[in-house]
Amino acid sequence: MQIMKYGNLSYLYLLAVIPVLSLGYFLVFKKKMRDLNTFASIELLQKTGLSVHKKKLWLKAVFMIAGILFLILTLIEPKWGYHWEDVEKKGIDIVVAVDTSRSMLADDVKPNRLEVAKREIEDLLHVLAGDRVGLVVFAGSAFLYCPLTSDYGAFRLFLQDVNTNIIPLGGTALSEAIRKGIDAFETDSKNHKAIILITDGETHEDDPLKAAAAAKEKGIVIYTVGVGKKDGSYIRIRDESGQERLLKDRQGQVVKSRLDEITLNKIALETGGLYTPAYDTRWGLEKIYKDSIAKIEESTYKTQRVKRYVNRYQIPLFIAMVLIAMESFWLDRKKVANVRFRSAKGNSVE
Repeated sequence: MQIMKYGNLSYLYLLAVIPVLSLGYFLVFKKKMRDLNTFASIELLQKTGLSVHKKKLWLKAVFMIAGILFLILTLIEPKWGYHWEDVEKKGIDIVVAVDTSRSMLADDVKPNRLEVAKREIEDLLHVLAGDRVGLVVFAGSAFLYCPLTSDYGAFRLFLQDVNTNIIPLGGTALSEAIRKGIDAFETDSKNHKAIILITDGETHEDDPLKAAAAAKEKGIVIYTVGVGKKDGSYIRIRDESGQERLLKDRQGQVVKSRLDEITLNKIALETGGLYTPAYDTRWGLEKIYKDSIAKIEESTYKTQRVKRYVNRYQIPLFIAMVLIAMESFWLDRKKVANVRFRSAKGNSVE
């Protein structure tokens, strides 16, 4: 059994033209018959050859409406029948590591650092060209949240679910985030690999430069993005009653989160990557990809057999042309036999 598919369903709304066109023909035909009857009697119209054949008139309408229907089917691009095709997907493996610690709730970039970071990652997906992308989330610990995939729709679902409660352990474990990013790549893969580390850079764990050195040994380039302003910002959270308040440390002092650009610069330089700030309106994920990551030599990471359906738009297009041509050449008047009239002199004339 052949399965029919459609290549472009965005034109389905044009089907609404069919009932509108049918109603239009009906109203026009009624007006036409009414005007003819007003002009002369039916008997005189028949003698003069101006009588309209109702059945042919409706048949012409059917031809036109059916022709337009098949034109719409042509735009929708019906497909049936298929063949198998080997497709090589090329790209670079990219792991995005996102800081989900509470310091990412700071509102020095609006609405807060985490939401802006998620929005920028979403924009990054629009410029990826076949690259696989994975997602690591980290705070006081880190874990792989979305494995490497070229299914950007699935990746977006994971990204939308990211929040500061996803990891209960407080802190900013940059080292563990980098290690989880390293582990996300396939060990036997020869693909080019990159980690994009998005954080405010306030590490509370061991030296992240050691993890960066481990990434360099495996040929992984780390690009760092510093979120927030240099002079820092207070962190606003909501308590159990839903009231907004400033985050305080154990000593009761208000916590102020500051961007540590020095550490992030060192991590990027260790692996031959780049650091970009992300405060105010300066964001660089798309720039990092276009200026650096996209220029890395592409590598084939997967060859798969893809079912290619055959586009059959030519068939409804041909039918539409025939129907519209028939409507144009189909006469809507009755064939009237010659009527003989006798002149005043008695001569017979036609």
